Amino acid sequence: MPVLLSLETSTDVCSVAVHDGSRLLAIAEVHMGQAHASKLAPLVKEVMAMANASMKDLNGVAVSAGPGSYTGLRIGTSTAKGLCYALGIPLYSIGTLDIMAGHMSSVVLEEAVLCPMIDARRMEVYCALYDRQGRRLTAVEAKVIDEYSFLDQLKVARVVFGGNGSDKCPQVITHSMAVFQPGVFPSARHLGALASQKLALGESEDLMRFEPFYLKDFKAKLPSNIIAPAVNKPV
Repeated sequence: MPVLLSLETSTDVCSVAVHDGSRLLAIAEVHMGQAHASKLAPLVKEVMAMANASMKDLNGVAVSAGPGSYTGLRIGTSTAKGLCYALGIPLYSIGTLDIMAGHMSSVVLEEAVLCPMIDARRMEVYCALYDRQGRRLTAVEAKVIDEYSFLDQLKVARVVFGGNGSDKCPQVITHSMAVFQPGVFPSARHLGALASQKLALGESEDLMRFEPFYLKDFKAKLPSNIIAPAVNKPV
């Protein structure tokens, strides 16, 4: 079976896995903010050793396509591309919310609409709706959450919310049909399972042109200790 290395770096979790087809061979994860740059390469080495595999055994590399952390996505994508170029193997990608929906579909056992959410600061989240099998029902969007959010869906179905974006929502989304599933995050475990299906079908990315789906433009913040330049005022 084809061996696939998966790198998930779109949130605070840095996750790496090796799959042989749909079978998980090894996984390692670090739940620590801003750790991707220092932890990703060691995790790759660790999971390859755990899987008793070498880089020449790989048939492809999978990476999360976004949305998510701008820096995290850049680190994951550049690492995945570098490995693909060096080894001459294809690149596969899966949307971050699709990965989370895959996780949720494995733990939500009753019929419901799934809504994975990624924190986008303040009361904004990246989200989309999925059926219980993890099939996407709506487009990915950046949504500001208030007491009216998802009312149309909640009137007709149970909606299960998960992910770090949902942590700030229970005080706002108080409908009786709203359920909040803890412990949902994008993992290389589910990334690899979904990407293995693409590998089997030969649905790889254009290695040169592939870029993550950021959804919103990156805005750099100035350090708080920078002193603003003096302005000459007329006397």
